[in-house]
This record gives sequence, C-alpha cells and structure tokens, in this order.
Amino acid sequence: MKCPLLHLMFSKIFDFYFVFLLFCDNIFFMNKYDINSLNEEQKQALYSTDGVVLVTAGAGSGKTRLLTHRICYLLMEKHVSPYNILAITFTNKATNEMKERVREMCNLNVWISTFHSMCVRILRQEIDFLDGYDKNFTIISETDRDRIIKEICKELELEDDDISKIEHHIDNIKNSGAEIEEYFMELMRYGNENTLKKYMSAVYKYEENLRKNNSLDFDDLLNKTLFLFQNYPEVLNRYANRFQYVLVDEFQDTNLVQYKLIKMLVSVHKNLFVVGDEDQCIYSWRGANFHNIFNLKKDFDNVQVFKLERNYRSSKNILNLANNVISNNKERMEKKLWTEKEDGLPPVVYSAFDDRDEALFIANEIEKLCDEGYSYSDFAVLMRLNALSRPIEEGLLSYNIPYRVFGGQKFFERAEIKILLAYISIFVNPKDEISLLKVINFPKRGIGDVAIANLKSEAEDGILEYLLSERFKYSKYYKKLENFVETYRKLREELNVLSLYDFAKKLIKDFHIDIEYAGKDEESINRMRNIDSFLSSIKEFEAENKNATFSDYLAGVMLRSDQDEIDEDGYVSVSTIHAVKGLEFRVVFVIGLEEGIFPLSRAMNSLGEMEEERRLMYVAITRAEEKIYLTHATKRYMYGKSNYETDSRFLKELGIVDKKLPKAETKKSKDFLVEEKEEEQFNSGLKVGDVVFHNRFGEGEVLDISSDGMVGKIDFSGSIKELMLNMAKLEKLEEKDE
Repeated sequence: MKCPLLHLMFSKIFDFYFVFLLFCDNIFFMNKYDINSLNEEQKQALYSTDGVVLVTAGAGSGKTRLLTHRICYLLMEKHVSPYNILAITFTNKATNEMKERVREMCNLNVWISTFHSMCVRILRQEIDFLDGYDKNFTIISETDRDRIIKEICKELELEDDDISKIEHHIDNIKNSGAEIEEYFMELMRYGNENTLKKYMSAVYKYEENLRKNNSLDFDDLLNKTLFLFQNYPEVLNRYANRFQYVLVDEFQDTNLVQYKLIKMLVSVHKNLFVVGDEDQCIYSWRGANFHNIFNLKKDFDNVQVFKLERNYRSSKNILNLANNVISNNKERMEKKLWTEKEDGLPPVVYSAFDDRDEALFIANEIEKLCDEGYSYSDFAVLMRLNALSRPIEEGLLSYNIPYRVFGGQKFFERAEIKILLAYISIFVNPKDEISLLKVINFPKRGIGDVAIANLKSEAEDGILEYLLSERFKYSKYYKKLENFVETYRKLREELNVLSLYDFAKKLIKDFHIDIEYAGKDEESINRMRNIDSFLSSIKEFEAENKNATFSDYLAGVMLRSDQDEIDEDGYVSVSTIHAVKGLEFRVVFVIGLEEGIFPLSRAMNSLGEMEEERRLMYVAITRAEEKIYLTHATKRYMYGKSNYETDSRFLKELGIVDKKLPKAETKKSKDFLVEEKEEEQFNSGLKVGDVVFHNRFGEGEVLDISSDGMVGKIDFSGSIKELMLNMAKLEKLEEKDE
C-alpha cells in the first residue's frame, strides 16, 4: 500500500531538487549572457524589441555580439519561445558561430541559418505544392548549370557567345523574382525581338530541364520559396505566424528576392531587427542591393535606427585608413569608425619592381614576423583578382611557408568527389539524370554519347526508371549496364538501413570506384586520400546531425562557401577580398594596388562600380587587427604579357603618401626606367658559388643572382629557394674554391 504522506514528501523533495538544478543552470548561462558587456549604443538597440529596427554597424563593431545577446534577451527576459525566433545570416561560418554563442549563453536552440539553408528547409516540407517536384530534390552545381545551358544552346543552334548572355538573363530573372515572359517582353521593346525569343526559349528549356530532373539551382531555392509564399497563403501563414521575431545579419547584401522574403515573413508580427553596413556591400554583381537599407523606411512605419561606430577589432592607424578611403563614396550613411585601442603599428607601403619582387617581400615579412612570435594563421594575403595568386604562391613556396588559396578549386569540386556526390544523388533523387549521366560510364562501361542519346530515346521518360524496368532487358545496352543496374538495386534496399558512412563506403566498393582510382602514382594516391577525406566528412556530418539524411548532406555540400573552408589550421590564407568578408587576421597584405587591377579597369567609367571597388578596399583594410601592408608593382606579368603599372588611386585616398615612389612615377620614359634599374644594382656582397647560412634553411650555395642584384637563387641541400638578398638574413660562410 502506498503511503500518501511519503509520496507527497518525496514529490516535494523532487520538485525542490528540479527547481534547484534549473536555478543552477540559469546561473551558469547567465554568467555568459551579460548585457553589461555591451556598450550604450548596443544596449539601446537591444532593448528596442518591438517593430522594425535598423542597426548600421561598421566593421568590427560587435554586431555578432549584439545579435546573439538580442536573441538571448528575447528568450530570457521577454520569455519568447525559441520556436518563434528566426535569425538569418549570409554564411555557414557566421551561422555556426551564432548558434554556438546562443547555446553557450542560454542553452537553447533557435532557428539560425543562411537564406539558402532556410529555404532548403522550407522547401523540403512544402515543395509538393509545386508541380513536378518532390522533397528529394537535388541542388545542382554551377558547373552542371553551365553544362545544361551549353547543351540547350547547341540544341537551339545558338552561338557560343550566346551562352553567357543566356546565363546573364537567367541570373537577372531569378535575382529580381520576375516572370520569364514578362521579363523578355519588356526587353523586346528595345532589343532584337527574334534573338530575344530564342533566349526566352532557352530559359524555358533550362527551367524544364531542372523540373524533369527534380533539381533546383541556387537561385531557385529563394525563388521557389518566394513563389510558394506568394501563391499559397497557407504556406506563408505557417511561417509568418510562427516567427514573432526575425533577425537579419549583413542586411546590405540582400537582393530583391531576399528582401521580399523578409517582408513576407514579418507580415504578421512585424518585428524585424536588421544589422547592416552599406560600406561593406561588395556583392552587387550577384544582385545584392544596399539600397534595401534605405527602403526599410519606405516600406515600414516608425523604423528605429541605431548606429554602431565603435570598432573592437583594429588599431587606430588601420581605422584611419578605412575612414579615409570610404569617405570618398557618396551613397552611404555618414559614420566614422573609432576605437579605444592604441594607434598601433603604422601601415607599410611597399613599391615593388615587379610581381616577383612583391611576392618575395611578402614571404620575407611573414618569415620575420613568425620569428617574432606570429603564427602562419595570423596572415592573409588579399587580392582583387585570383590571377595575382601565382607569384604569391611561388614566393611562399620559396620560403617553405604553408598556405591555402581560396577562390580556386574547392574540395567538393574535384573530379573524384563530384563522381561520388553524383552516385549518392541518384539514390536520393532517382529523377536526377544530370548526376546519372556523370556516373553511367564511370568506371568505363562502353556507354558513350551515342549510347546515351539512344537510351534517352528508348526511355521516353526517365533513364534510370527505364534501366530498372523489365523493358530494358531487351535493349542492346543491357549487358553493358547489367552490373550497374543490379548493384543499384541491391544498394537501394540498404539506403535506409545502413548509416550514411557505411552506405557511402559500400557504394565506393560495390561500384568499383576504389579499383578505378587504385594505383601507385601520385595522382591516384591523392585521389584515394580525397576519397578518404570525403568519407570522413560524412562521418563528421552524421555525428553532428541527429537523424541525418543524404538529402541534408548533399544540400550542405552544395551550400558551402569559401569562408567555410577557412580555418585556423597553421597556414597563410591567400584569398580574394570577397572570400574573407566577415573574417579577421592579425596581419593583412593587400596586393596589386594598381590602376586597372584595384580598382578594376571596368570601374573607371562608372560611379557605381567605382564606389563598389572602394567598398572592397574598405573591407580589405578592416580585416586587419594589428598590421597592414599595401603593395604595388611597377611592372606586372598578367595574361601572358608584362605591363607597366600606375599606382592605384586608393593609395592617395587612404591618406598615405609613399615617400619612396616607384621610379615609374618620376621618370619620363618607362624604357629609361628599366635601364636605370639595371644601373642602380643592389650589391649584397654575394656572388655565385658563395656558401651562406640561413637561420631557417641552414647552409646553402648561391646558384644565381638576378640582374638587379635583389634576388638570389640558393641551393639549401637540394631545396632551391629564391630569396630577397636585401632582406634575407644570410651569413656568408666562405667562397667556393675556383
């Protein structure tokens, strides 16, 4: 028999214990959630929870801290449910950082994602409303997109020059959210009607191709979601009612479609908090429109505006450069970054003779600073164009400095990885013929272009569906594809039984992909290493995501950006400026500061484009915390030829007057410059054959010295290095015997 009194006593003890644990838990997280850590401007923005709030936040002004504290303020002070909050960022890196901070501060999970990830999540639930699509849709890569458009142009007998024009029209249509026919009808008022009709036909064929394959491109993720919101009120109401509070980071980078999505998501509760900085809008080429900041006041009533100008990242000297250059822009809100930090180190302007001189100077400076206690991950070499990276890479290699280039070939774009992704995709989305055609003849099965064309004709509908049918057994291609089909059948049965990792591992084995890449040559070894890394990425994904599916994994892969690849792993980051937005480094080199390169030549006759170039310069400078180098060259080798360059106008706008201007600025003839450079040879006191000692590379022999005496080629026990003789700390040991 139960004792009611005893039961009641234990019940009270348990309740007390539970409340005590909850109290302790709150105390723990409250220590991390500290409103007093915010400055007064941030606090004012934080407390304004109702209505539309615009925060103009300069670079390094603590906007992530503000956003995360605002989320926790809503949760812990205003008692808003996590279910009713949505935060949108622009990169996976920013998303993960914000999620982690919120969990640390208040131990709660909130929907925080990029625009594209948000739309993927919505479409997985709602895309059945759209004809021809289901929840297993795949996201195509830029490469696949280009290939589809090329095939369509070939089919319509269009010229190669038309490909880029059609791509441009597709981008315009999707970034604006326009209807295809309306878009082209407007253009036909001013352009060639026959040509534009062909382009319109190509765009329609492109869309039909995606629909047939149950596939979406990146822009579709946004557009299809917007279409659902506009045409299916029940879908919109589901999300607009749910999200009482919407927060948007990097608001200046929103395009028209993203802006429309935001407006619709806040249409019920009308609580919107956006953080942006028009001075950091550098993506207009992909539809970003910083005028959305100004449009807020037009589209919403009683918009509250707060300004964050205090910078927590950079020294005063660096901020002075940033303020100086951006003040030359006209389309911006007036603000001036300031800091309580010290003046810091003065900026260094280096006038290189050529791009090799520039590269070796950078490598030498990195080496010197590492000797002083810096780490390789503290450095970033930033450029306007990827084409400038080759000499930089060679310079870093000559000093044995580890580096990674961002903006080049990404891991998931490597051939062997794309094959694996395509194989997985045909299991997730059997309608995905784009992926099927990548793997149908890999490993080689004797299925060429003619066979594929015939299979398409035989299939009538989907090729994979046809391959799995009884009808296919009568095809002349049955024997060639019999093993492929049977392997697919068997593996399909295990798709939802095995873990993602085990399935991928079995797929590689059963389709003999491992045998195809087997070999002892360096290329084969590297490919197998990449496959191992691929499997590791799946295992990590599973560990980090409960109930993970391959659909989720594939979407995550397709939505990765350059920033997601950058981490603190002991290497120098060599990158375009676009790829490092939102990141920071102790030391930054901004290279190639010459007219036509930075700013680009195409910006010379456009006020809008020149202002964007200036914003890029501003972003580059504000990545630096402690030290910044600005380099330019008198002569640069690009696109197969050497050119003499003129200093970038930004050097003057920065407020820096380089006392030692390149001689190209002071001589009447550039030919005369070369002659004088040769006459004014630097004398290191070294000659070919000398034995020298370097504190990092050890003992070496001088093999060659450049005509200007600046660069020495030295053999350090079989490792050939090119060093700047005026900077490298070389100790002459002896002369080689004649």
